[in-house]
This record gives sequence, C-alpha cells and structure tokens, in this order.
Amino acid sequence: MADSLEARFVRRFRGGPAISADLVLPGGDGPVTVLFGPSGSGKTTVLRALAGLDRPDEGTIVNAGETWLDTRRGVFVPARHRGVSLLFQSYALFPHLTVRENVAFGLHRHDRAERERKTARALALLRLQTLGHRSPSELSGGERQRVALARAIASSPRLLLLDEPLSALDAPTREELRGELRSLLRQVGVPTIVVTHDRIEALALGDRMAVMVGGRIHQQGPVGDVFERPADHEVARCVGVDTVLAGRVVASGDGLATVESHGLRLTAVDRGLAGDVWILLRAEDVVLERDGGTRSSARNHLPGRVTAVTSEGPLVRVALSSGEARLSALVTRASRADLGLEEGADVFAVVKAPSIHLVPRA
Repeated sequence: MADSLEARFVRRFRGGPAISADLVLPGGDGPVTVLFGPSGSGKTTVLRALAGLDRPDEGTIVNAGETWLDTRRGVFVPARHRGVSLLFQSYALFPHLTVRENVAFGLHRHDRAERERKTARALALLRLQTLGHRSPSELSGGERQRVALARAIASSPRLLLLDEPLSALDAPTREELRGELRSLLRQVGVPTIVVTHDRIEALALGDRMAVMVGGRIHQQGPVGDVFERPADHEVARCVGVDTVLAGRVVASGDGLATVESHGLRLTAVDRGLAGDVWILLRAEDVVLERDGGTRSSARNHLPGRVTAVTSEGPLVRVALSSGEARLSALVTRASRADLGLEEGADVFAVVKAPSIHLVPRA
C-alpha cells in the first residue's frame, strides 16, 4: 500500500534481549493501531525506533513510500526529518511555560504568523482556548494530557506515536478520557500508534492491534479479530479477556442496558453507552447449568452447547457455542463431573448483568 507504514527490523541490546518488529500498518484517514503487550515486551523500543530516537541493528522502515531506515544501504533518516510526533507517558510539559507556549514549542522553524496559526488550530481542536495563559501546574490530569496532545499535533505530523497516554491518570479520569481520546484522534486524522498494556484501552482506542510478547509481534489485525481469534496461546494469555463480542445497545432503562450480539440479547449495567459496543466477559464470571429453569438473580441465561473441554491445572475451561457467539467458562473438575460437561452437551451459561463490561466500539 502506497500510504502504509512497513517496519521490519531488529534492535539488539548488549547482554539483553533482541527486539524485533514486523509491522504493516495502513495509512489513510487517521487509523489508530494499538501496540499491545505486557511491560517489558519491547513496545517502547519499537516506538522509539519508528520515531528515529533508536537505531535498529538491521532492517527497514518505509512510511508512505519514503525510506526512513535501510541498514543494508546505510539509510537512516534522523528524527527531526521524519515528521513524527511522540507523546511520552509523563507528557513532558515544560513547567515554566504556559499552555500556549508549550503547544508552540516545537514550531520554532516556522515564521511568527504560521506559529500562531498552528498553535491556535491545535488549541481549538483540543478545546484549550481558554486555558492558553495557564501553567501546567494549574491544570487537571486530563487537561495536561490534552495540552501534550495539542503540542504533538501542532506541527502537522505524518505519524503520531503515543506511549501509554492514559497511564499517568487516576482510574476514574482514565475511564472518563478513553472515549474522548478516541474521538480526538479521529478528529486529528493522523495515522497513530498507541502503546498500551491495558485491554480496555486497546478495545476503546484501536482500529487495529499488534500484540507483542517476548520481544516480537505474534499477531496483528483488526482489534476484534485479535481478541476473538488469538493466533496462539501467548496471544490468548496476553489479551486475557476470555469472551469479546461485537454488539449493539438497543434499549436502556431502570439502570440496565439491553445489548444484541450474534443473535443473543444480553442485559448489562447501563453505563450510558449507545450504539455499537464491545462486550467483555471473563470466563470465571460464567456459571454453567444443565437446567436453565433455575431462578436466580442473574439476568442472563443463555442456551449453549459445549464445543470443547480443556484442563487448566485444577480448573477446566469449557468452550461453548450460543447462537453464533463463542463463550468460555471456567469450572472446577468436580463441577465438570457433576454436570457431565462433555463435548456436545447442552447447557445454559448464566451471567449476572454487572459481570458484562461494555466498551464503545468505533
């Protein structure tokens, strides 16, 4: 693809691991790719290599037809000539500068009129016009994040790199800003790579996803495909959410939301979401019954059929098909024996509404 980013390189560390990347990411109208994996897997090393801050030992990086790295030919385009903006975890705002001065900091090569135009545009896009005179110490965590993002986009970058952009925020603020950050990235319209180890952030922010474990990328593709169909056990263990379904909120009331997915109607706690959502469900929150007529406080009684039974130490993982959906449950060995859970057995998957987590789906 002419506007894609293709990165295939290896970065070796003396006495340490080798980090390898094999990425092909689409360009176009601002797609967001999540580089996902546990701490220490090499995500930030990949980001620094794309930004031109680290020089891989071998390989190539080509963005929209322009070669940034080719070790065989001795090509290495330095960071200042790549048109890349990198937003660090700490935001790295200058405490002695105002918001406006922070946003304008990287525009020194432009004349005054152009600096002011680009700064004003970035402040307006991030809704910071009224905060331009303040210092970073006078801002909330969410406001500081928006200032850092405004500074990153003010120079009209060709590629935007965000390293754990929500990690510096407290949990309530992080949850509040996930959706806002996604909306802002879409408005900016710049191809973006977001590094995170948070599963919900990956679902909330990304169009595509690359999973990195042990220094190399194991799988990449649309976010839903990676979560629903992990390529290997390393990816499955890494993504850690046993059931991820695409759904749509069709009704809400009395504090509950009704969601349709793969022919099922599910009830979840109403978090104010509407339209398309991801449905997240952990296997340990699924209770299996052979008789679905049992009265209980659970709102969801889903008929299903066992498709596979796998031992996992003292527990047993039971894979189910329910309509077109694929579910997973964890039970004890004793429960498996009592319920006769074998391939082909008809069961009911019982799930309480608070156990179903909904995430906005772009």
